[in-house]
Amino acid sequence: HILHISTPKTWRGGEQQLAYLLQELPQYGVKNMVLTHQNSVLTHYCKKNQITHNALAASFPVKLLNPFLLKKLCKKNHIDLIHVHDAHAHTLAIYAATIAGNKAPIVVSRRVDFPIKDHWLSRYKYNHPLIKKILCVSNEIKRITIPGIKEPDKLEVVYSGVDTNHFADQTKGQILRSTFQIGEEYWLIGNTSVIAEHKDYFTFVDVAGEVIRQGIKAKFIIIGSGPKEEAVKSYIKSKGLENEVLFTGFRDDAKHLLLELDILLMTSKTEGLGTSILDAMAAHIPVIATQAGGIPEMIHHEATGLLAPVGASQTLAECIKRLIADRDLSQHLVRNGHQLLLRKFSKEQMAKATYDQYQSVLHKPAS
Repeated sequence: HILHISTPKTWRGGEQQLAYLLQELPQYGVKNMVLTHQNSVLTHYCKKNQITHNALAASFPVKLLNPFLLKKLCKKNHIDLIHVHDAHAHTLAIYAATIAGNKAPIVVSRRVDFPIKDHWLSRYKYNHPLIKKILCVSNEIKRITIPGIKEPDKLEVVYSGVDTNHFADQTKGQILRSTFQIGEEYWLIGNTSVIAEHKDYFTFVDVAGEVIRQGIKAKFIIIGSGPKEEAVKSYIKSKGLENEVLFTGFRDDAKHLLLELDILLMTSKTEGLGTSILDAMAAHIPVIATQAGGIPEMIHHEATGLLAPVGASQTLAECIKRLIADRDLSQHLVRNGHQLLLRKFSKEQMAKATYDQYQSVLHKPAS
């Protein structure tokens, strides 16, 4: 019996990985339960897929009872292990252990590309004796996390995975070209990541400006929304690129729109792994990205994609020119990227690796 705790109300990469676990783990005999916010997207997912779930108290002061709710859930449902999928979930599990006396061992998923804070609470959270494993989504995240961990053997790398068959029966549509009235002579270059600080869409805009300045017919599409959307729009306006850099807003069909891109451009300045890249590989879309976080573990320069230093807009623009001019190179990157995806980054492989870590915590040999 595994209790998964996820506190975000929205749906991003971490929630998608949890959804894949909920799909795949039952084949190993795992009984899953989810603890999340009542009105979260994950709650709706659990209802739709008939997954056992419970709601966290969201309002103060009732939320102070959540550690005791967690202990009660673990006792009532004979929970063998708690898997926390975000920082707030991690904190809740530690409070339940410290304040409420919960005894269930804890596995932590760590996806963020920055060190553990040098603060007593952060050190306590990550080195609590009930923390049995910390699953890092890339070797780079493991490297960054090690200095804050007293027992480095608790750190393991479990790569994020994607549904490698998601695009198998889908065909390239014309939604983007139709919506924005873009002619076939234009290249569509875009990203499907949340518009957040660490995604550095300001560099994305700089790349667009450089490419357009060189006379290349291209439109740059930002598929999604996020907290930095208005700031990025203001920056685009200051650059006079309102007709070249276009926003779709939040889309339920973001992955379908991905199929319409000619190139995925990811300009992140920090990145745990970057599953938008894996989705592009699954969709046979060539990738250009920065050397941030775990990205180089997926994108091997000139083998599975093209890489450039963080913030290097001119270099990224040159990469775009290369792919536009060299169809053979583009096909080479797509072919190799898809092969790498199948070898290392499927949702099935991610779930099996996670299950093996559960087994190691519970002192059972992995299958």
